[in-house]
Amino acid sequence: MPANASKLVRISPERLSTLLLTEPTEEKVVVIDVRDSDHIGGHIKGSRHVPSGTLSYTTPELVRHLKGTEKVVFHCALSQERGPSAAIKYMRERERMFGLESIAKEMKWEDDGEAKERDETAAVKHQEVFVLDGGFVQWQKKFGNDQRLTEKYDKELWEESW
Repeated sequence: MPANASKLVRISPERLSTLLLTEPTEEKVVVIDVRDSDHIGGHIKGSRHVPSGTLSYTTPELVRHLKGTEKVVFHCALSQERGPSAAIKYMRERERMFGLESIAKEMKWEDDGEAKERDETAAVKHQEVFVLDGGFVQWQKKFGNDQRLTEKYDKELWEESW
């Protein structure tokens, strides 16, 4: 079944933080921040800023670049619209490029320590795609001051805005 909203799986900030601290490699997880002009006040350390307004033309390259990543996590400010929409767009493009089976049927956060099965191009055969629950707003409440997890955090901006 092609990617749609029913296939989206949310991941808690706590679970994401655990993975980022224990397996901080692009082979394991990549975080995609799709905030636009609201990409201010900090970001998840190591995340990639891909504004949602650019996704119509950047998604194919993003899929190619992340073909070997086991888990991809999308978020925006609240992860209510842009983050989920970006995840669906990404999943559909990955399915178009690598087949319907290229997205894991069952997303599980726990890592059993085993390397994911890969095809002849080094693409992960069943990539897992998540949406960060609560987006950066919830992330910064819990991890904004943790410099291991958040970069360029502006506490005053968040206290005034959200």
